[in-house]
Amino acid sequence: MRRAGSALAVLAAVICAGCGSQTTQSATPAAATVAPSLHPHPQAVEPVAGAGAPTQSTSGAPVAVSVSPPNGALAQPASLATVRMQLAASGLSANPNQATLTPDGLAISPINAPPAVQAIIEAGNEIAHLPYRYGGGHTTYEDTAYDCSGSISFVFAAAGLLKSTVVSGQLENWGAPGPGKWVTVFANAGHTFMYVAGLRFDTVALAETGSRWSNRPADEPDLKTFSVRHPIGL
Repeated sequence: MRRAGSALAVLAAVICAGCGSQTTQSATPAAATVAPSLHPHPQAVEPVAGAGAPTQSTSGAPVAVSVSPPNGALAQPASLATVRMQLAASGLSANPNQATLTPDGLAISPINAPPAVQAIIEAGNEIAHLPYRYGGGHTTYEDTAYDCSGSISFVFAAAGLLKSTVVSGQLENWGAPGPGKWVTVFANAGHTFMYVAGLRFDTVALAETGSRWSNRPADEPDLKTFSVRHPIGL
């Protein structure tokens, strides 16, 4: 058990370090709408998720790292119909202002959440269990694995808050400063995570629990290095 815990901690550290340096387009204000070329709920189109890749090349540059499905099947975003069936099967009810975490690692939107927050949570559920891959979700929204900033780019695009993918370094100055009422983004040059209606959405949680959604606190030892931002109005 001690060895397994150590391996999990290493994997979480690799995932935490593997965001923020993927080349992409610049961020846009939170009020921007999704470009016509994007789909509100993208579906996977290419078998790009990998497994067992080294974390560093011979030149020292980071390379693809993935957490792949244990059965080797090609992962892809779940449909909204499937997600809603899973949420109903949980038997849990929505709270007024706080998202609810199901035993399967999905999030139930609060009753009073604005439409944009509900869209973020719905999109987050679609990719909650997808594998991690460095750079995943940046060359295309329609991917089979996502890194930390790719995950946030996916859900923000679904909610109409982005029209291009962003890396964690760009999120340091995105939106408005400080925590939001519904959504709070933490970002530095190497990693990003966020809280949506009280639940954490994070690739580190994925390594620990198998879902990007968790009740994990923001207890990073380097938390002071993160910028705290939120989408305008949320």
